[in-house]
Amino acid sequence: MEERRKALSGRLLMLADMVTPGSRVADVGCDHGFLSVYLVQKGICPRVIAMDVRSGPLSAAREHIGASGLGAYIETRLSDGLRELSPGEADTVICAGMGGRLMARILEENLEKAGGMRELILQPQSQIKEFRQFLRGAGFQITDEDMVREEGIYYFAMRAVPGETEKGTDEGAAFDRALCDRFGEKLLSRKHPLLGQYLLKRAELLEQLTAALAERDGERIRKRSLELQEELDDVRRALALFAGENLLREQTGA
Repeated sequence: MEERRKALSGRLLMLADMVTPGSRVADVGCDHGFLSVYLVQKGICPRVIAMDVRSGPLSAAREHIGASGLGAYIETRLSDGLRELSPGEADTVICAGMGGRLMARILEENLEKAGGMRELILQPQSQIKEFRQFLRGAGFQITDEDMVREEGIYYFAMRAVPGETEKGTDEGAAFDRALCDRFGEKLLSRKHPLLGQYLLKRAELLEQLTAALAERDGERIRKRSLELQEELDDVRRALALFAGENLLREQTGA
């Protein structure tokens, strides 16, 4: 990795690389403000509004921004999601470091503001399949996806833009909706090597879980077993796309 890019963790750098240069950014859930500072320092964004619902992290972000000498370019706001952002103040929303259900709630409560953005850069930590389904239902199209592995954890990111999801695209024709929602159409189409690794690990875990539940009984157990088997079937179908690939090859920095 180049020296100039060492300031950010891999998962935050992935988000920075998705931002359209020249965009004014609203960094929702900015935490300590590392991404906000990076975007301005590297000339990617002329202005950032760093927002967080917690006063502690926001105070730390102010200190970091001040130490960087970027107070004229990065404003901090105490805000629950997009509530304190006015229409027209930003072109890009970045939302990361939280579960997919919470992220969907933030966007749904401010759907008009979110729909007025040029792009949304999103990194849900959980409920990723359900979050992709929410985006499609809310009228957003996923135009790019990426993933990194950091300290043994896989992080997924996506760029979404307002507008109805395209139907029947050449790129997506080979994949059904279930696979796209669960694993990401762009990651599948590129045969992202980290996705292959993730699928292998996920298959192993699901096989262990289904075997353990097979020894138990009860309606809730049977329902959970069916859910796990459905996911395992999808994982195996996705893995078939990687036939012949060296899925266990270690990636730089993995």
